[in-house]
Amino acid sequence: MRWIDNIPVWGEPVDQSALAQIKNCVRTADAAALMADHHKGYAVPIGGVVAYKDSISPSGVGFDIACGNKAVRLDIPAAEVRANIRKIMDDIWGNLSFGIGLKNKQRVDHELFDDPAWTLPMMRSLKDMARAQLGTIGSGNHYVDLLEDEQGRVWVGVHFGSRGLGYKTATFFLHAGGAKDGMDVDPLVIPVRSSLGADYLACMQLAGRYAYTGRDWVCTEVARMLGAHILEEVHNHHNYAWRETHGGEELWVVRKGATPAFPGQKGFVGGSMGDISVILEGVESEESKHALYSTVHGAGRVMSRNAARGKINRRTGKVISPGAVSREMMMEWVRKQGVELRGAGTDESPHCYKRLPEVLGFHAPTIRILHTLKPIGVAMAGEHEFDPYKD
Repeated sequence: MRWIDNIPVWGEPVDQSALAQIKNCVRTADAAALMADHHKGYAVPIGGVVAYKDSISPSGVGFDIACGNKAVRLDIPAAEVRANIRKIMDDIWGNLSFGIGLKNKQRVDHELFDDPAWTLPMMRSLKDMARAQLGTIGSGNHYVDLLEDEQGRVWVGVHFGSRGLGYKTATFFLHAGGAKDGMDVDPLVIPVRSSLGADYLACMQLAGRYAYTGRDWVCTEVARMLGAHILEEVHNHHNYAWRETHGGEELWVVRKGATPAFPGQKGFVGGSMGDISVILEGVESEESKHALYSTVHGAGRVMSRNAARGKINRRTGKVISPGAVSREMMMEWVRKQGVELRGAGTDESPHCYKRLPEVLGFHAPTIRILHTLKPIGVAMAGEHEFDPYKD
């Protein structure tokens, strides 16, 4: 960790665009930190942690409200899964919904839809869409993984958020609050005691429960496909705002692509499709306090989506100019790692990401690695899916 203009920053090299964004954020905040997987985002950098006494930032939470990770450990050995990995991945790919705007192939009923927050004017029109999409995975860097730990045990790891509900909710509040479009703009910050702030918190928290429910359902469904039972689970948001106490002061802590890591709190952090993932927990240290008890949410990009995949006609899906990563390069990487892959575009290739062990190393004084998970199977949305969930 090093201090840059009174902001604690982790990782090397420092992304100057992300640094400029967090410097801009702290002008209207009470504390901030930048995690080692940071990179430029919309108004607030990915990997940014920003805290406010009496305000909330919809820009900080981002478009994919309550995006997060869940990992569950199953009661079957990895050797059994490896022996049938092609069929298992075909079942996961065929029975779960990957892609933008899709409905779940199964209707999922849940008490979540009795929540009074659905009566808020901005949420009423979204309820039917949210019900239809509950348990869908989406596209971009969202996934369902099968993983093996150091003891030969199987874990299911999933990464996605609140789907169209979160995107439309964020869009509504950013517009209502007068936020500017673009990446190099001031973040929208609104008082929590204002009517707009109170409504945003209620809607954000509803989207958070929705995202948790979706990830719960997917993990349970994969366990059912495997004929297995869930023995352990680790679940966390990484695009969200929490009311927390830091240095004796109550703050709203907004994490955008950052995992909560209080002492003893477990988190699941995923690498790229050809890299490890980990189960970790926070530890107490001075550096942990400076991080506002936060850590990375992934490895962090080193190549933009456009640079990786090239220019693509969104209407036809045809490649206008090639990118730096070919499908052959991506498939060769995952083949060498023994990963059975379904879907995925070259913009999600391991070439586009830092290596997770290196990134975690920058946060060594603040976390403890409990389990190291190697990928067996990875399922993501297919090539040329446009991802509107910018964060």
